[in-house]
Amino acid sequence: MKYKITSCIVMYENNVDMLQKCIDSFLNTDYSVKLFLIDNSPTDYLKILATDKRIKYIHNPSNPGFGAAHNIAIKEALACKSEYHIVLNPDIYFGKGAIEGMIGFMDKNKEFGQLLPKVTYPTGELQFLCKRNPTFFDLFARGFMPNFLKERFKKRLDKYEYKDHDYDEIMYDIPYLSGCFMLIRTSVFKKVGFFDDKIFMYLEDADLTRRILEVSRTVYYPKERIYHHFAKLTHKKLKFKWITVESAFIYFKKWGWFKHIV
Repeated sequence: MKYKITSCIVMYENNVDMLQKCIDSFLNTDYSVKLFLIDNSPTDYLKILATDKRIKYIHNPSNPGFGAAHNIAIKEALACKSEYHIVLNPDIYFGKGAIEGMIGFMDKNKEFGQLLPKVTYPTGELQFLCKRNPTFFDLFARGFMPNFLKERFKKRLDKYEYKDHDYDEIMYDIPYLSGCFMLIRTSVFKKVGFFDDKIFMYLEDADLTRRILEVSRTVYYPKERIYHHFAKLTHKKLKFKWITVESAFIYFKKWGWFKHIV
C-alpha cells in the first residue's frame, strides 16, 4: 500500500501516557498514514502501544542511537513509497488539522524539502528552534558556559537562534531546523541520504538539514503549531553533555571547525 505520510517515533523507556498522546496526534488524520515505533529500550514493554493497524513496532534493544534508529524507519518509508516522512519526538503532540495544514503548504510549494512548524511548550511559551549553522563556540556557550558569562554573548546567541527574526512569520532556507519534528519529502532522502549513524544523538538534525538545503529549500511554517515538552537533557546531566561533545567532533570534522554565523 502507498501512503501519503509515514512517521517514526524512536523510543527509549519513555513515559507511556506521553507516547500515547504523541501517537494519537499523528494518527488523528484522514490521510493514509503509517507509523513506525522503533524501540531502543532493553525490553519490548512499549509494544503495548502498537494497537492500531497503521502502526508497525520494531524492537531494537542494541540502541544504536537516535539517527540510526530513525534510519530503519526511513528505509521502510521509501519501501512503501510514502510522499512525506515525519521524524517525530516522543514528547510532541498537536491538534487535528495541523498535519493537513503543513502538507497543504508542501503540496503547493514543491521547492521545499523540509518543514518545521511553530513549536511551543505546553504552556504556550515559544521554543526558538530555528538556528544558524553552529560553531563550536556556540555549542560550548549554550551547553557549558555559566549564565553570567552567557549574558556577555547574548546578542550572538540570540542571533544563532534566529531571535533577530519574527517567529510569527514564515522564514525560508533555515540552515538548521530542530529534529523534534522534521517533515521531509521522501524524495529528498534519495538525494541526500539518511541521518549520519555515526552521530549517536544531538547535531544529527543539524547535519541532515544542512545536506537537505544543498538540494532543496527549508521552511519554518508558523501557521501550524505543535507542542513539545522538551526535556533539555544536555543542560541537566553530564552524560548527555559528553554525548553532545562527541557529536560535535563528528559534525565539525565533516563541515569544518571555523565556520562563522552569517
